[in-house]
Amino acid sequence: MAKPDGGLTVMILGDSLSTGYGLPADASWVNLLKQRMQALSPRYQVVNISISGETTLGGRNRIEQALKTHHPDIVIIGLGGNDGLRGASIKSIHDNLEAIIQTCQQYHATPILAGMQLPPNYGIAYTQKFRNIYTDLAERYQLKLIPFLLAGFGDKREYFLADGIHPDIPAQKIITENVWDVLHTMLESGFSSAKGTIQTVPTYNN
Repeated sequence: MAKPDGGLTVMILGDSLSTGYGLPADASWVNLLKQRMQALSPRYQVVNISISGETTLGGRNRIEQALKTHHPDIVIIGLGGNDGLRGASIKSIHDNLEAIIQTCQQYHATPILAGMQLPPNYGIAYTQKFRNIYTDLAERYQLKLIPFLLAGFGDKREYFLADGIHPDIPAQKIITENVWDVLHTMLESGFSSAKGTIQTVPTYNN
Protein backbone atom coordinates (compact mmCIF):
# COMPACT_ATOMS: atom_id res chain seq x y z
CA MET A 1 0.00 0.00 0.00
CA ALA A 2 1.00 3.62 -0.39
CA LYS A 3 3.49 4.94 2.15
CA PRO A 4 2.26 7.09 5.06
CA ASP A 5 3.87 10.21 3.57
CA GLY A 6 1.84 9.80 0.39
CA GLY A 7 4.75 8.40 -1.55
CA LEU A 8 4.37 5.48 -3.90
CA THR A 9 6.96 3.58 -5.91
CA VAL A 10 6.22 1.60 -9.06
CA MET A 11 8.98 -0.74 -10.22
CA ILE A 12 9.17 -2.08 -13.77
CA LEU A 13 10.70 -5.54 -14.25
CA GLY A 14 10.93 -6.07 -17.98
CA ASP A 15 13.02 -6.67 -21.08
CA SER A 16 13.91 -4.51 -24.10
CA LEU A 17 10.22 -3.62 -24.58
CA SER A 18 10.56 -1.68 -21.32
CA THR A 19 14.06 -0.25 -21.76
CA GLY A 20 13.21 1.91 -24.77
CA TYR A 21 15.58 -0.11 -26.92
CA GLY A 22 16.83 1.90 -29.90
CA LEU A 23 15.11 5.10 -28.75
CA PRO A 24 16.17 8.30 -26.96
CA ALA A 25 16.06 7.74 -23.19
CA ASP A 26 13.22 10.18 -22.63
CA ALA A 27 10.99 8.55 -25.28
CA SER A 28 10.39 5.21 -23.57
CA TRP A 29 6.96 4.33 -22.22
CA VAL A 30 8.47 3.94 -18.76
CA ASN A 31 9.68 7.54 -18.85
CA LEU A 32 6.28 8.70 -20.11
CA LEU A 33 4.64 6.82 -17.25
CA LYS A 34 7.05 8.43 -14.80
CA GLN A 35 6.13 11.88 -16.12
CA ARG A 36 2.46 11.12 -15.72
CA MET A 37 2.89 9.78 -12.20
CA GLN A 38 4.97 12.74 -11.08
CA ALA A 39 2.47 15.17 -12.57
CA LEU A 40 0.12 13.79 -9.92
CA SER A 41 2.64 14.00 -7.11
CA PRO A 42 6.40 14.47 -6.83
CA ARG A 43 6.25 11.73 -4.20
CA TYR A 44 5.37 9.19 -6.86
CA GLN A 45 8.41 7.36 -8.18
CA VAL A 46 9.01 4.96 -11.06
CA VAL A 47 12.04 2.67 -10.90
CA ASN A 48 13.00 0.77 -14.04
CA ILE A 49 15.12 -2.35 -13.54
CA SER A 50 14.41 -3.73 -17.01
CA ILE A 51 17.27 -5.23 -19.02
CA SER A 52 17.35 -5.83 -22.77
CA GLY A 53 17.32 -9.56 -23.46
CA GLU A 54 15.95 -10.39 -20.02
CA THR A 55 14.14 -13.69 -19.50
CA THR A 56 11.77 -14.86 -16.81
CA LEU A 57 14.63 -16.78 -15.20
CA GLY A 58 16.80 -13.67 -15.13
CA GLY A 59 13.96 -11.72 -13.58
CA ARG A 60 13.39 -14.47 -11.05
CA ASN A 61 17.05 -14.33 -10.05
CA ARG A 62 17.04 -10.52 -9.68
CA ILE A 63 13.68 -9.73 -8.16
CA GLU A 64 14.41 -10.31 -4.47
CA GLN A 65 17.43 -8.02 -4.35
CA ALA A 66 15.55 -5.37 -6.32
CA LEU A 67 12.69 -5.50 -3.83
CA LYS A 68 15.12 -5.10 -0.94
CA THR A 69 16.83 -2.18 -2.66
CA HIS A 70 13.87 -0.18 -3.96
CA HIS A 71 10.96 -1.16 -1.66
CA PRO A 72 8.32 -0.74 -4.38
CA ASP A 73 4.61 -0.65 -3.66
CA ILE A 74 3.73 -1.97 -7.12
CA VAL A 75 5.76 -4.12 -9.51
CA ILE A 76 4.83 -4.28 -13.20
CA ILE A 77 6.11 -7.61 -14.52
CA GLY A 78 6.73 -7.44 -18.25
CA LEU A 79 8.65 -10.61 -18.99
CA GLY A 80 8.26 -13.75 -21.07
CA GLY A 81 8.61 -12.47 -24.60
CA ASN A 82 12.24 -13.49 -24.95
CA ASP A 83 11.49 -16.90 -23.46
CA GLY A 84 8.72 -17.44 -25.97
CA LEU A 85 10.79 -16.30 -28.94
CA ARG A 86 13.41 -18.84 -27.91
CA GLY A 87 10.83 -21.61 -27.64
CA ALA A 88 11.26 -22.12 -23.90
CA SER A 89 8.94 -24.61 -22.25
CA ILE A 90 5.57 -23.28 -21.16
CA LYS A 91 6.13 -24.77 -17.71
CA SER A 92 9.44 -22.97 -17.20
CA ILE A 93 7.96 -19.61 -18.19
CA HIS A 94 4.95 -20.19 -15.95
CA ASP A 95 7.03 -21.31 -12.98
CA ASN A 96 9.47 -18.41 -13.23
CA LEU A 97 6.69 -15.82 -13.46
CA GLU A 98 4.90 -17.48 -10.56
CA ALA A 99 8.06 -17.32 -8.45
CA ILE A 100 8.42 -13.61 -9.26
CA ILE A 101 4.81 -12.98 -8.24
CA GLN A 102 5.23 -14.89 -4.99
CA THR A 103 8.44 -13.04 -4.12
CA CYS A 104 6.77 -9.68 -4.73
CA GLN A 105 3.94 -10.63 -2.42
CA GLN A 106 6.35 -11.82 0.26
CA TYR A 107 7.85 -8.34 0.25
CA HIS A 108 4.41 -6.70 0.31
CA ALA A 109 4.68 -5.37 -3.23
CA THR A 110 1.58 -5.67 -5.39
CA PRO A 111 2.30 -7.25 -8.80
CA ILE A 112 0.70 -6.19 -12.06
CA LEU A 113 1.22 -8.73 -14.83
CA ALA A 114 1.77 -7.49 -18.38
CA GLY A 115 0.60 -10.05 -20.89
CA MET A 116 2.74 -10.98 -23.87
CA GLN A 117 1.89 -12.63 -27.18
CA LEU A 118 3.92 -14.39 -29.85
CA PRO A 119 3.83 -14.20 -33.65
CA PRO A 120 1.57 -16.82 -35.27
CA ASN A 121 4.51 -18.58 -36.91
CA TYR A 122 5.27 -20.18 -33.54
CA GLY A 123 2.26 -22.41 -34.01
CA ILE A 124 -1.30 -22.24 -32.72
CA ALA A 125 -0.79 -24.63 -29.81
CA TYR A 126 2.33 -22.97 -28.41
CA THR A 127 1.15 -19.39 -28.89
CA GLN A 128 -2.17 -20.11 -27.19
CA LYS A 129 -0.55 -21.87 -24.24
CA PHE A 130 1.91 -18.99 -23.98
CA ARG A 131 -0.87 -16.42 -23.91
CA ASN A 132 -2.75 -18.42 -21.30
CA ILE A 133 0.18 -18.27 -18.88
CA TYR A 134 -0.66 -14.66 -18.09
CA THR A 135 -4.40 -15.03 -17.73
CA ASP A 136 -4.01 -18.16 -15.63
CA LEU A 137 -1.53 -16.56 -13.22
CA ALA A 138 -3.57 -13.37 -12.97
CA GLU A 139 -6.64 -15.39 -12.08
CA ARG A 140 -4.85 -17.64 -9.62
CA TYR A 141 -3.24 -14.78 -7.72
CA GLN A 142 -6.05 -12.27 -8.27
CA LEU A 143 -3.73 -9.85 -10.03
CA LYS A 144 -4.44 -6.87 -12.20
CA LEU A 145 -3.58 -7.89 -15.77
CA ILE A 146 -2.52 -5.75 -18.69
CA PRO A 147 -3.98 -8.13 -21.31
CA PHE A 148 -1.30 -7.40 -23.92
CA LEU A 149 1.47 -4.84 -23.45
CA LEU A 150 1.53 -4.09 -27.19
CA ALA A 151 -2.25 -3.98 -27.65
CA GLY A 152 -3.39 -1.59 -30.37
CA PHE A 153 -0.33 -1.95 -32.58
CA GLY A 154 1.30 -5.35 -32.06
CA ASP A 155 0.28 -6.50 -35.54
CA LYS A 156 1.11 -3.21 -37.30
CA ARG A 157 4.59 -3.13 -38.80
CA GLU A 158 4.67 0.67 -39.02
CA TYR A 159 4.85 0.94 -35.22
CA PHE A 160 8.16 -0.91 -35.01
CA LEU A 161 11.79 -0.07 -35.64
CA ALA A 162 13.63 -1.51 -38.63
CA ASP A 163 14.23 -4.77 -36.77
CA GLY A 164 10.48 -5.43 -36.67
CA ILE A 165 10.69 -6.34 -32.99
CA HIS A 166 11.07 -3.19 -30.94
CA PRO A 167 8.33 -0.52 -30.78
CA ASP A 168 9.06 2.94 -32.16
CA ILE A 169 8.41 6.31 -30.53
CA PRO A 170 4.68 6.62 -31.44
CA ALA A 171 4.15 3.11 -30.07
CA GLN A 172 5.55 4.16 -26.69
CA LYS A 173 2.54 6.41 -26.14
CA ILE A 174 0.20 3.50 -26.84
CA ILE A 175 2.05 1.26 -24.39
CA THR A 176 1.82 4.00 -21.78
CA GLU A 177 -1.96 4.07 -22.21
CA ASN A 178 -2.16 0.27 -22.01
CA VAL A 179 -0.32 0.35 -18.70
CA TRP A 180 -2.15 3.38 -17.36
CA ASP A 181 -5.56 1.86 -18.10
CA VAL A 182 -4.79 -0.79 -15.50
CA LEU A 183 -2.55 1.13 -13.11
CA HIS A 184 -4.89 4.04 -12.54
CA THR A 185 -7.80 1.75 -11.59
CA MET A 186 -5.52 0.07 -9.10
CA LEU A 187 -4.51 3.40 -7.61
CA GLU A 188 -8.14 4.43 -7.32
CA SER A 189 -9.27 1.23 -5.67
CA GLY A 190 -6.34 0.18 -3.52
CA PHE A 191 -3.93 3.01 -2.86
CA SER A 192 -5.71 5.61 -0.79
CA SER A 193 -3.15 8.38 -1.23
CA ALA A 194 -4.04 8.57 -4.90
CA LYS A 195 -7.77 8.99 -4.38
CA GLY A 196 -9.11 12.39 -5.20
CA THR A 197 -6.11 13.33 -7.30
CA ILE A 198 -6.18 10.53 -9.81
CA GLN A 199 -9.31 12.00 -11.39
CA THR A 200 -7.39 15.08 -12.44
CA VAL A 201 -5.01 13.19 -14.72
CA PRO A 202 -5.32 14.46 -18.29
CA THR A 203 -6.03 12.01 -21.08
CA TYR A 204 -3.30 11.85 -23.70
CA ASN A 205 -4.71 11.04 -27.11
CA ASN A 206 -1.81 12.06 -29.29
